This record gives sequence, structure tokens and C-alpha cells, in this order.
Amino acid sequence: MNIQQATEAIEEVLGQVAPDADLTALSPDADLRDSLELDSLDFLSFIEGLSKRVGERIDEDDYQKLATLASASAFIAGRG
Repeated sequence: MNIQQATEAIEEVLGQVAPDADLTALSPDADLRDSLELDSLDFLSFIEGLSKRVGERIDEDDYQKLATLASASAFIAGRG
């Protein structure tokens, strides 16, 4: 999976978790939880959805790598 595909997967899952969020206004380096007002359960839903979408388990140790759109895209793209 390349960076663009990873970004699309992340945006798709974020759209499901936070359907009212304006993802087009999201800066690549903005903190996802703060910018989208995701609480702990929302973030876990994002992790679970992303894991299913990319077909790979995401461990708790890797959660900090999913803090921003840019870091999450790089992390997901680097796994494949």
C-alpha cells in the first residue's frame, strides 16, 4: 500500500467514525484526536476500523504512530 492508498483508507475510516468532520480541512500534521474531537472510544473505533480496512492488526504500542494523518499514512504504507 502506498502513501496515497493509506491516506484514502484512513480518511474512509475517519469518515465512518466522525461522519460530521470536515476531513478536507484536516492538516496532515494536525493531531487527529484534537482536530476531530475524538474521545477514547472514537479513537479505538478508528483503530479497529483501520485494522479491518488494511487487513492487519494494529498493536497498542503503535497507537502513537497514528496521531496525525501524515504519521498514520506513513505507518500504514510502511507496513506493506
